[in-house]
Amino acid sequence: MITASIVLYKTSQKETETIVHSVIQSKSVEKLYIIDNSPTDALSWVKDLSPIIEYIKNKNTGYGSSHNIALRKAIERNSDYHIVLNPDIIFEAHVIPKIKEYMDAETDTVYLLPKVIYPDGETQHLAKLLPTPFHLIFRRFLPKNRMFNKMQNKYVLFNSGYDKIINPPSLSGCFMFLRVKTLKEKNIFFDERFFMYFEDFDIIRRLHRVGKTIYYPEVTIIHNHNKASYKSKKMLLAHIKSAIQYFNKYGWFIDKERKKMNKQILNEIELLNKGVY
Repeated sequence: MITASIVLYKTSQKETETIVHSVIQSKSVEKLYIIDNSPTDALSWVKDLSPIIEYIKNKNTGYGSSHNIALRKAIERNSDYHIVLNPDIIFEAHVIPKIKEYMDAETDTVYLLPKVIYPDGETQHLAKLLPTPFHLIFRRFLPKNRMFNKMQNKYVLFNSGYDKIINPPSLSGCFMFLRVKTLKEKNIFFDERFFMYFEDFDIIRRLHRVGKTIYYPEVTIIHNHNKASYKSKKMLLAHIKSAIQYFNKYGWFIDKERKKMNKQILNEIELLNKGVY
């Protein structure tokens, strides 16, 4: 059984219909939970798009907190897998069955992200090292130069080529294919202290402790990522707040787990490139 969830907040009709259509056409998802955090019920029409939809009107308690509602329902239904979906993605019908086939075979994989591209076909570099404060300061505020490019390429694991299956400790949360058994047994959910941003870094890091978190380029999805925190001061402040919460939780400059996990994936990529691993 596969379940999925989408959190909406004043989402456009076109975007809502597109992501729901992607899920329905896959014919693989038994139940789609749509958690609507909008201030009005203007999006309630979405429940009529398919009988697999369970529409949940919710207070805007945050992105991770809202998906936790669906994760707990997935556990109650004894779902095998649950997919956390951003509303701004598109994927074809074969994507979910192909991922399920891989997850069925690789039972130590607890999370999977497919290859992600922009609408123009450019690859999004969403497999990463666990971030340091230095990474985030450089990425956001300092000028782009040779030093920036070198550090950036290392941070987003550019040398992996994005054409190989790898096991990084940090991945995007735009399409999260999760093994529900692991969530249940290890009691792993989104940390609800993160209202928005970094909730994906946090949960994937905790999943990486207990299994493989895989970047899987055998299938591709489209992510119409608009980088809201680069366009809105409000979103930027939310991003900064979550970053502070993240580093307060794990450590700013001293983080032994970060050092160990980052070293492990960099060594893995080096061996892959040599044809050894």
